[in-house]
Amino acid sequence: MENLIIEAEKYVIQYLNENLDNKFVYHNLSHTQDVVKKANELAKLIDLNETDKSHLILSAWFHDTGYTKDIENHEAESVKIASNFLKEHNVPENDIKNVSDLILATKMDYEPKNYLEKIIKDADCAHIGSKNFDSVTELLRKEWEITCDKTLSEEEWLSMNIDFLSKNHRFYTNEASAKWDKTKSKNLSQLLKTHNKLHKESTKLKYKKEELSLKKNKVELPERGIETMFRVTLKNHITLSNIADTKANILLSVNAIIVSLVLSNLVSKLDNASNHYLIVPTIIFVLFTVISIVLSILATRPNVTSGKFTKEDVANKKVNLLFFGNFHKMSLNDFEWAMGEMMQDKEYLYSSMKKDLYFLGLVLDKKYKILRLTYSVFMLGIIVSVIAFAIAFQFFSGVTTLV
Repeated sequence: MENLIIEAEKYVIQYLNENLDNKFVYHNLSHTQDVVKKANELAKLIDLNETDKSHLILSAWFHDTGYTKDIENHEAESVKIASNFLKEHNVPENDIKNVSDLILATKMDYEPKNYLEKIIKDADCAHIGSKNFDSVTELLRKEWEITCDKTLSEEEWLSMNIDFLSKNHRFYTNEASAKWDKTKSKNLSQLLKTHNKLHKESTKLKYKKEELSLKKNKVELPERGIETMFRVTLKNHITLSNIADTKANILLSVNAIIVSLVLSNLVSKLDNASNHYLIVPTIIFVLFTVISIVLSILATRPNVTSGKFTKEDVANKKVNLLFFGNFHKMSLNDFEWAMGEMMQDKEYLYSSMKKDLYFLGLVLDKKYKILRLTYSVFMLGIIVSVIAFAIAFQFFSGVTTLV
């Protein structure tokens, strides 16, 4: 099941990145990864068996994929997506049903019927008991505005959250309650204080503050969505880079073992006149193996830039300070100054992040092209070598017969 969960993670990450509209600033990959993390934490505290834990984590990965199809019925669409994936991986129907039931249990008004459903409900709402509750719920509020044309005043938003936390939500498992109830109470208390303060203000001042708050939200909330986009995309790029390096290392190890075996067992026997017919196939075999090793090394070999820049480069926004290769030879004072300049300039900061993302993409493109070539060479080498050895043995057999 562990391999299935790894495959599910890769599938969901790619699926959401390719199919989920960027207007979903809350129900996105970041939220999915948070739910998976919280589900793992609860599973560890509860000490679930491996089967139940696997069902739980699979449902956590797929529970919001349905937002790519339909907002209102996203749970049902998530079940379809999860079922298709699990069927492709030959998962038994009973396991598919268990995962589907857990996904459907994440409906807002659903009352869980078993312990696993309680856990997935608690993991899905874990942000209620987190310290960043305000920022997370603001993303949800912005998503409603964009996707559902649902705009709420500050007072309406506070009242709705207070009602939800005090009347319509509870953590179903003892472990979740022990872990998050205290922070949930603090969040509720802060909502009540904010709500009361809003009521005490005069009508005129209240309207002004609401107007300023709306203006502030219009400026800040999209930035949070942008930051989430950069964070998730950069993380995915790094994950893909690690996968490429792992594949290259596997090929490198396999080919190194092959070369060692050839040198120790086969080459030493070629000086025997009776084995001369093996020289050409052996050369072909070793040649393809060495080429595969060289390509594997090229795929993982780092490329570090000069690491130097001037104050003029920073002033003209020509250097990307987010990549270590651009500053590793600079003094600490110069680097701190340059970072301070960049942090004061929002345009420069976002430009650097975009450049960092772009060049990471170029590196990934290069790695995967070389990696694909390496696999092709390795496959071709095996085929050609086998054919060469077969021809050599056939030729030797024919010569022996004639003699």
